[in-house]
Amino acid sequence: MSTIVTVTFSPCIDKTTSVKKLLPDKKLQCAVPKLEPGGGGINVARAIKKLGGDAIAIFPSGGYTGKYFNHLLEVENIHAVIIEVKNETRENIIVLDEAENAQYRFGMPGTNLSHAEWMQCLKAVEEIEDISFIVASGSLPSGGPLNIFAQLAKIAKNKIAKFVVDTSGEALREAVNEGVYLLKPNLGELCFLSGKTHLKQHEVEAAAKKIIAEGKCEVVVISMGEQGALFVTNDLIKTIEPPPVIKKSTVGAGDSMLAGIVYYLSKQKNIVEAVKYGVACGTAATMNTGTELCNLKDVEKIYGLMNKATN
Repeated sequence: MSTIVTVTFSPCIDKTTSVKKLLPDKKLQCAVPKLEPGGGGINVARAIKKLGGDAIAIFPSGGYTGKYFNHLLEVENIHAVIIEVKNETRENIIVLDEAENAQYRFGMPGTNLSHAEWMQCLKAVEEIEDISFIVASGSLPSGGPLNIFAQLAKIAKNKIAKFVVDTSGEALREAVNEGVYLLKPNLGELCFLSGKTHLKQHEVEAAAKKIIAEGKCEVVVISMGEQGALFVTNDLIKTIEPPPVIKKSTVGAGDSMLAGIVYYLSKQKNIVEAVKYGVACGTAATMNTGTELCNLKDVEKIYGLMNKATN
């Protein structure tokens, strides 16, 4: 099995709870919260584990919350390279309003890292031998170096590893300019890379093709929510649609999709099958409440239905 390394610069503890009805200026009684380790690359590593694979998660961790975060990952038996940092690991809050069946997500600011702590994260990647995939996913803390993903791209080149990126803003642009293997933007992020505020359907394909034609990546997978994903390579444009499911939460769906794609690629599956499996994983994640990721039973059922639909 290929070695997969995930990098998360802004991990968090996700606290999920619910209230009967969300009202201002009232003392609301919350359900017992569920605590889970979160952040883009963390979720990718956790989802890969649920699918039967394995990944090494690299991330900064600090303070009391950091220690508990590490404990949560240990409980899930996730292989981790922990960069001890000075500041506290952040916490996010997800609240379900039961009356409206509406979910509210409160994201706290990312933990600020010193220059030395940023460099320790990169060094941790460099010190792992025989990496096949480096997955950098999630946001950057405010004030973080915008070229940090581009630096990871250089490390991937030196290691002859496939670099997979799922982030946003200038950090995404810098990574693309350096060169990556696979991008997983949403439509807004693709617009940003294209320098436009809106893209029509035919322009979406052209924008992805342009990035590939410029030699900046090999595969672009554009997540489109309930519509699945559009993926583009140098010689292929294909939309992968999932079957309809009862959606409970979209938190973690994108990370689950990315995990499925990388996991299947690591098993030497072709890109079509990998994206199809990834869409099945992302769809399965929406069937769970709160911040739960995909589970293997749901993934296999959805993937089977998708294969029947295309046969």
